[in-house]
Amino acid sequence: MKSNNSLFRTKPLEEVLKDTTEGPQLKKTLGAFNLVTLGIGVIIGAGIFSLTGIAAANNAGPAVTISFMIAALGCAFAGLCYAEFASMLPIAGSAYTYSYVTMGEFIAWIIGWDLVLEYAVGAATVAISWSRYLSKLLHLFNVELPAQLMMSPFDSTIVNGQTVHGIINLPAVFITVLMSMILIRGTKESAKLNNFIVVLKVSVVLAFIFLGWGYINKENYIPYIPENTGEFEHFGWTGVVTGAAVVFFAFIGFDAVSTAAQEAKNPKRDMPIGILGSLVICTILYVLFAHVMTGLENYKNFVGEAAPVAKAIENTPYKFFQEMIIIAILGGYSSVVMVLLMGQSRVFYTMSKDGLLPSVFSDLHPKFKTPYKSNILFAIFVGLFSAFVPVTVVGEMSSIGTLFAFVLVCIGVLVMRKTNPDAPRAFRTPWVPFVPVMGVIVCFYMMYALPMDTWIRLFVWMGIGMLVYFAYGKKNSKFAK
Repeated sequence: MKSNNSLFRTKPLEEVLKDTTEGPQLKKTLGAFNLVTLGIGVIIGAGIFSLTGIAAANNAGPAVTISFMIAALGCAFAGLCYAEFASMLPIAGSAYTYSYVTMGEFIAWIIGWDLVLEYAVGAATVAISWSRYLSKLLHLFNVELPAQLMMSPFDSTIVNGQTVHGIINLPAVFITVLMSMILIRGTKESAKLNNFIVVLKVSVVLAFIFLGWGYINKENYIPYIPENTGEFEHFGWTGVVTGAAVVFFAFIGFDAVSTAAQEAKNPKRDMPIGILGSLVICTILYVLFAHVMTGLENYKNFVGEAAPVAKAIENTPYKFFQEMIIIAILGGYSSVVMVLLMGQSRVFYTMSKDGLLPSVFSDLHPKFKTPYKSNILFAIFVGLFSAFVPVTVVGEMSSIGTLFAFVLVCIGVLVMRKTNPDAPRAFRTPWVPFVPVMGVIVCFYMMYALPMDTWIRLFVWMGIGMLVYFAYGKKNSKFAK
């Protein structure tokens, strides 16, 4: 371990492993199947049901399928690196802990703070889309909620020929609070609910693919890659890459699996299965789903549409399927919000145990053994984001936060192979250094493709994080004492 006064003091590997056995512990209730479904539960969500339409309309056109392939490639490289770390360090901190061991406390703090963008802001993105689909479901049953109470103040819509501006997105707040309350009850109970929702959600995805395939209008694929408009991210090849950065948000589930390592029964064996298994299954489903959706409806008609699947299904005779698919989407979104909120609370739980955050984030419920105070605080934080921020803003913020985390994990594998070459590894990333280096290149390229205002928000958020670290974290670090 480097000097206690150093910003780059590392956490010894033996200290990380000691944290999994000493003091109050999270319950070990998850097996390999639970971890795979946990990954699928969070991966299949806003990306496939909502952001697919946004990326097609604004960036890639029908070539959004290629965008998914590029995003999956970056995920594959990062996923292999995550799997090695998860098998070595079975603890709830995910990329935060990996960075602490390899690159030091300051980098670990940066990644931990960055994970707020990935998980908390990601949960807000999905909660907003959940609200949109709830509105469509109620509309099918001739129930209309006030539009002002289902949008942020920055959004507007047309109602009876008049423009209506939002005030607050109440349904998004509701689902955020509800999932937080379920998480407080315990991981095992949350996993059971997630397993049920995953079966329902995957069944609907497969049904959409098989039923919609016969009604694809091939003219909707022409041109497959629309000509660039003259702006970097709008169509053409640069638009396809930007589309990959946007839909990359859809893949954040597999790294959320790593946050549950401390609750896995056999993490060394099951974590790689959960991470890589969920990634492979969902990539195949994503590409097929996007192909059918852009074949049923012209990509131009998805502009401003947060519920593109419901629009696409109108081009089939299966109108009755609308109700079924929207109900499945609502259930699916619920599981996404739940797993993302769980991931965030587990990262802050570990940071709090290290002294970098107040102890409130690591206080466990006396009965349920969950970080309930952290769950409550994030219910409020994410609820505010989902209530008052537009979906496109939070989606892009979550994407850049995820990509940044992946870059550091890939670098971490290279560092760990040098500093701890003999440490036990139940899973070894293949083709090192090729895989981690390619992971850095692909993920950073997708970060580069995101709009400049997203980078500005990242720098502002990181600036706030620096203030918190130097005002509290650095002084209270367990390894500085």
